[in-house]
Amino acid sequence: MSSALSCPWLSMEPTGIILPLVLKGGQIDRTWLPRYRVSLVVNVASECGFTDQHYRALQQLQRDLGPHHFNVLAFPCNQFGQQEPDSNKEIESFARRTYSVSFPMFSKIAVTGTGAHPAFKYLTETSGKEPTWNFWKYLVAPDGKVIGAWDPTVSVEEIRPQITALVRKLILKKREDL
Repeated sequence: MSSALSCPWLSMEPTGIILPLVLKGGQIDRTWLPRYRVSLVVNVASECGFTDQHYRALQQLQRDLGPHHFNVLAFPCNQFGQQEPDSNKEIESFARRTYSVSFPMFSKIAVTGTGAHPAFKYLTETSGKEPTWNFWKYLVAPDGKVIGAWDPTVSVEEIRPQITALVRKLILKKREDL
């Protein structure tokens, strides 16, 4: 069993990895993060200088690789420059209206400090890299292992080859398992 699966908020079930997340309305829920999916976890903000470039690239990545083998998981955060001040409903509306995002948009959370969401605590601890601004990106393998972490100055296009290679590896493994 991978060390990722020993986290208190991440548990293995026959159907996949269960990751509790704070969803819309502040409700605690359990989101199914399938074992057979690569994820790019990103803290997003609507009023950041990186917003347009990243949202467009993230949506293109989702269109090209998702949703069966890959998903972008977007977590709004207002910790850096107060650049995500709106409500969860307004944030989602902005992202869907402006960028036609089709990937999951979660409720606003803290990604650093004592109030950081457990998912981001795990990402920070396992990667050794804590978000210092908006649009920090974590590539997570289907088994929950963090493969890489990048700050917002690294474009989605720059890491696309790593993401694509991981998705290809996943598809080949699925074929072998048939």
